[in-house]
Amino acid sequence: MEKMKCHDVQALTWHDEKYPARLKEIYDYPPIIYVKGEILPEDEWCLAVVGTRLATAYGRQVTEEIATDLAHNKITVVSGLARGIDTIAHHAALEAGGRTIAVSACGLDVIYPAENANLAKQIIEHGALISEYPLGTKPKPEYFPRRNRILSASVWACWSPKPGNPAAR
Repeated sequence: MEKMKCHDVQALTWHDEKYPARLKEIYDYPPIIYVKGEILPEDEWCLAVVGTRLATAYGRQVTEEIATDLAHNKITVVSGLARGIDTIAHHAALEAGGRTIAVSACGLDVIYPAENANLAKQIIEHGALISEYPLGTKPKPEYFPRRNRILSASVWACWSPKPGNPAAR
């Protein structure tokens, strides 16, 4: 508990009022999620924007436009803080003055990828980082599919740009 207090992280059980309602609807919802930042009631209006780490120029442009339009319409952008489309979506939502939530595949004291540490700080100020993993948990490949189930269960829709031709990147 002291470590969570030091990192300004709160633990929400599925009994807590702030626990995302949609997340309770999946059969294997996490009994506890860790939150850094704040989940607000208006975050129920949210859409996931996810995609490749190696986005095409077109994918980057369309992602910026979609995330900006969502933010302008008070729809929270949810993504995974990964390189590529996820990072672009979070940045665009923030630059448009909107809210964004990042679902992490590690403890909230471990920012992955490390180059998104400043982005994570901005997200905490205008949204939240959430994870089912306790502090100190390092990312592992098998954690990412589990993260994706939380991401997809927390939103009412998901948008992903077409991956495109790798040679065009």
